[in-house]
Amino acid sequence: MTSEEKKRKQTDPEAIRRRVENLIRNFEAELRSGELRPKVLALVPIFHGLRDLGKALIPAKYAAAARDRILYYFRKYPRTIINGDELLVVSGIQEYARRLRELRVQFGWTIASGVTIREMREDEEEEVPDDLKAMRPSEYVLLNSIQDRDAALRWNVANTIRKTRDSVRDKILSYFKANVGRNVTGEELRYVAGDKTEWARRVRELRTEFGWPVATKSTGLPDVGVGIYVLQADRQSPEHDRRIPDDVRREVLRRDRYRCHECGWSHELWNPSDARHLELHHVKHHVKGGENVEENLRTLCTVCHDKEHKKE
Repeated sequence: MTSEEKKRKQTDPEAIRRRVENLIRNFEAELRSGELRPKVLALVPIFHGLRDLGKALIPAKYAAAARDRILYYFRKYPRTIINGDELLVVSGIQEYARRLRELRVQFGWTIASGVTIREMREDEEEEVPDDLKAMRPSEYVLLNSIQDRDAALRWNVANTIRKTRDSVRDKILSYFKANVGRNVTGEELRYVAGDKTEWARRVRELRTEFGWPVATKSTGLPDVGVGIYVLQADRQSPEHDRRIPDDVRREVLRRDRYRCHECGWSHELWNPSDARHLELHHVKHHVKGGENVEENLRTLCTVCHDKEHKKE
């Protein structure tokens, strides 16, 4: 047998299946013996054979390494909930979780874990589609099939901030400020927070209590993906505007079609040299008894909002 034939036999799923089948058939004799160790030793080649069979399901010409096989599998089934055991099979390695993290944080693939989805639900339930709400901790999903090529650069920043002694909220704010106008994922924020489960609650506090313009799919940026967060500008909203409930804010933005009521500016026009964002303006001032209701609110960009307040 030539080396090429031998290599093909080692990677051919049918050849591996036959080999495993013979090993299992021979194991029948071991089961009748009384010794434990011979049984264990006989199972070792069966275990390796099954691992080789799982790896061989994805031809090497498409994905040769474990990380590549995991990515190939996710891209073949985007927005499909994948169990960790499936990744164990196709990767052929025990430490598949490490390769997952590399794909997320170093290579920019938006793969969310069931843990992160659950924590998003606890404080941002409207962000999570119904088909993902039942995800278990050992499950994963590729939310977006487009790679974020800037992820590796953000990863270095995230590592530095994660190691500081700041509070979870301050770490997250520092990371947002280092990435103003850029999409960051819930997985990134969870990592920056030191994997603390409170990360989603702290993001909400930054937006609703401290007035930082952190937008998501349901709070101002309808075109971004699930699990994406954007600090739109390094600027806090006026204190009275922070008390507007999220559901009211969302309805006003939808009513005004996510455009400034005065100049028509929308996030589609955003660029680094014009880093404005949308805020809600009280027609009757809050300090004069104006309520946080849809009828008393209208959408303005930050430029027009500032002009309005200066005029008044």
